[in-house]
Amino acid sequence: MKNLMLVAIAALVPMSAAHAVVVTAPTSGPQWLGYMNVFELPANGGGFVFGSPWGTADLNSSFDDANLRITMSPNTIGDPNPFWYQGGGAPGNPGNKSMEANLYIEVGDIYNGQTVTFNGTIISTSVTSAHVARIFIRDFASDFSSSNDIFVPVTAGAFSVSLNTLVGAGRHLQYGFQMKGENVWFTDTAPFGNVVIGTVPAPASAGLLALGGLFVARRRR
Repeated sequence: MKNLMLVAIAALVPMSAAHAVVVTAPTSGPQWLGYMNVFELPANGGGFVFGSPWGTADLNSSFDDANLRITMSPNTIGDPNPFWYQGGGAPGNPGNKSMEANLYIEVGDIYNGQTVTFNGTIISTSVTSAHVARIFIRDFASDFSSSNDIFVPVTAGAFSVSLNTLVGAGRHLQYGFQMKGENVWFTDTAPFGNVVIGTVPAPASAGLLALGGLFVARRRR
């Protein structure tokens, strides 16, 4: 009878889920999303102007799957309007906005309440002090009104970034890379350097999981 009671109790108590998960930077694919936040320059108060989804290439990010790498360069935009460039867009003219490019993967709330660790490699970085490059994990509330974040400056070599995620239906977990600084005319980016990130081929099951993330809201703040 005692053994039967123990079996009955065990049936009522579900086995605990894994409390830690490791994610990495995969090669190119629809799992990668882009979002651009635009601010006034610090000299003009630094206020938020707008934010919207952008294609990953529009973030000045390029994938080289043959060599398992991503290159992120300082933000640029081809519009010559003085809104974007002081004196209008032309070689040598300084930018008129601070642009925050976010290249990331979003997986919704599947890792709620777990420790998420983002592992990877920065192959090289030559970004100057005009821009800030960071690795991040962001855990947003369902309505994006708040977030639980960790940001780590990009440095060459292996990295491992961890965040204890919160519990809540509909949360949005994002992890990836950010480049922020004054926009640069497209012919002038080379002197500002870049970041080269190592990627890993995603297993088929991980690719299917990432595709599921495309159906969650992509808005971020």
